Amino acid sequence: MEELLERLLEECRPFAAQGRVADYIPELAKADPGALGIYVIGSEGRHSWAGDCRQPFTIQSIIKPILLLQALLDNGVEEVQRRVGVEATGKPFDAINASEQSLDGSHLNPMVNMGAIVMCSLIRGGSYEERFQRLLELTRQLTGEETLEVNEAVYRSEKSHGSKNRALAYLLKSYGLLEGDVEDVLNCYFRACSIQVDCRALAHVGAVLSNRGRMPVSNRRVFPSSLARYVNAILMTCGMYNGSGEFAIRVGVPAKSGVAGGIMAVVPTRMGVGIYAPSLDRKGNSLAGSRMLERLSGELYLSIF
Repeated sequence: MEELLERLLEECRPFAAQGRVADYIPELAKADPGALGIYVIGSEGRHSWAGDCRQPFTIQSIIKPILLLQALLDNGVEEVQRRVGVEATGKPFDAINASEQSLDGSHLNPMVNMGAIVMCSLIRGGSYEERFQRLLELTRQLTGEETLEVNEAVYRSEKSHGSKNRALAYLLKSYGLLEGDVEDVLNCYFRACSIQVDCRALAHVGAVLSNRGRMPVSNRRVFPSSLARYVNAILMTCGMYNGSGEFAIRVGVPAKSGVAGGIMAVVPTRMGVGIYAPSLDRKGNSLAGSRMLERLSGELYLSIF
């Protein structure tokens, strides 16, 4: 496996030059556009890696499936679906409104920013600090990294340049879709997106989802298998922003991307994959990372279709 990963990494490295790192959050613009790493954790617990796989970066939108899990664990499927829909919007992740009609929860999904902001309000806790700490603890558990923390520089950059997310949150509030203080909800969301991870951490999350809610090796259950099925289905249809359909055809596995350049992929019953390549395509997905996943899927017949 290591030989295959090294070969794919070198084959896909040139794609990094075709994209651009995210610059609307100034701290993210500091990333090396040529960085590229991959980490794979198989269902039997074997770890394989290549490249810049231990380079730290922030989780960004890859927190969304974990947010969804926390909301599901706290409220159940029926209540979450009452507040946030499941249909792909076909629009960018930060679109102001996914529908031409009056906004309601069914127009959102958990993998776009508006849906994720609503999910922050569904986490149980007496304060948003407590809610964030519960989300952080779940993230630590799923990544197998007990010392995960927020990258404070990225958090401050997110908060000071988060005008569009702030507009989205106040729009939700105006339609009665967001409870509580808007700035408290946003603070939770910005901190969640700024949790620092690496490829190994993302691969571990993918491995747990691949194993239907059980930890690799120990097989300890973290959440019910029904929730793994729910989250994986959302990732398959919505996880790669408005490029999810094309990704389903080219790669064919549930995955979630983030604008810091990470991709977390789930190959049901087989493996979890974490990738870092900060140079992005026009839709905000890691360009070299997507290509590497496409080739890995082709070499190992990973597509679920």
